Amino acid sequence: MDEPPLALPAGADPAEHRRVLRRAHTAFTLHGRVEPPVRAVIARSWQRCARARVSPDCSPEVELAEAELRPYRAQHPLARVMPLFRDLVGAFAAHGSHLLAVCDASGSLLWVEGEPATMRRAERLGFVPGARWAETAMGTNAPGTAVAVGRPVQVLGAEHFSRRVHAWTCAAAPVHDPRTGRLLGAVDITGGDGLAHPHSLAFVQAVARAAESQLALLDPGPAASGDTLGALGRDEALLVGADGARTRLGRRHSEIMALLAHHPDGLTGEELAIELYEDESVSPVTLRAEMSRLRGLLGSRAPLSRPYRTAAPLQADFTTVTRHLAAGAVSAALQRYAGPLLPASTAPGIVRLRRRIEDQARAAVIARADVGLLTDWVCTPWGADDPDVWRALAAALPPEDRPAALARVRSLDGELGTVRPLRRSRATYPQPARS
Repeated sequence: MDEPPLALPAGADPAEHRRVLRRAHTAFTLHGRVEPPVRAVIARSWQRCARARVSPDCSPEVELAEAELRPYRAQHPLARVMPLFRDLVGAFAAHGSHLLAVCDASGSLLWVEGEPATMRRAERLGFVPGARWAETAMGTNAPGTAVAVGRPVQVLGAEHFSRRVHAWTCAAAPVHDPRTGRLLGAVDITGGDGLAHPHSLAFVQAVARAAESQLALLDPGPAASGDTLGALGRDEALLVGADGARTRLGRRHSEIMALLAHHPDGLTGEELAIELYEDESVSPVTLRAEMSRLRGLLGSRAPLSRPYRTAAPLQADFTTVTRHLAAGAVSAALQRYAGPLLPASTAPGIVRLRRRIEDQARAAVIARADVGLLTDWVCTPWGADDPDVWRALAAALPPEDRPAALARVRSLDGELGTVRPLRRSRATYPQPARS
């Protein structure tokens, strides 16, 4: 896992750290050499800037004039959550003389709002609506780098590639479409040294997650037109018809319907038996008897035979979760992940599918390195004893908030008989590979 994207080491003097960063910036721009204490996330960004031939003396260009910007903003998906951004970030920004900025997926600034004196300073810098702050245009900066890497990032002083921005600190988090996972843009807080605190990054991450949740509520997607199957976090699945009729299935019937939902093209009797029964010597008559009972229970909605398949398209909660995960819509996936698939089932096909879905969800949560998502996972019955996610949470938290998570990691490692190091910084950060 990558190192936590925090700009200022715990206990460091901001002024001295800025001086050290300026020397490291000079070493890179003159000689292409990455020196401590440059973080890996910043080193990789600088290297991308160098490959893109971005000048450290670059200035932003306003690519969207007011006449073009106004209609573009009005139809942009993030316009729907601007009231939420203003509610959550506005008071924070005004109190700290910071700015709220929102960019699109290409790094073009759509909104820049905040305290008037700070706004005037930002205007002189070219940090204005319509200006392009993509990494390929303005080098390393929080909104541009956040959309480039698809992860939250904090950038302090001379970590910015452009020398013009060395007096500023910013923290930004990407915002995704909760249904498709498509990157929409990023929300950013820009200002002075007060933003170097790790809480600023955690705050902007929480704002981005709130925006994704709000977008999901505003546009939940088309309603299911056929039957739906609820099998996550339940030992007995619930089949809900398009007419609202609800049928609770027994355990074996739950397994059958879940497997057929996972295999919409159908399964032969032999294939279904292999997926269902641990004992490979089970007679085909046993499966036919189960299917007969299921036909008696469901009538016209029962599976068809030769091959066994659902009578109509069947939408299952676990297939929705896997689609969201595949699209990168991690927040939306976790909102719908009610627990492991048929947790009491020992059917081989269900066990394999259950493990696959849980592994995909865990991997996505860990990769996102979002404190809120990680916390949500470890606060569930199925995640409370997950040492890898606790370890990831400890790494993502600000240093002063880590003790409880680290204690849980040590406790779980002791119970499981494993000792694995937390992949976090030494006193500060892991050293990036030298270019």
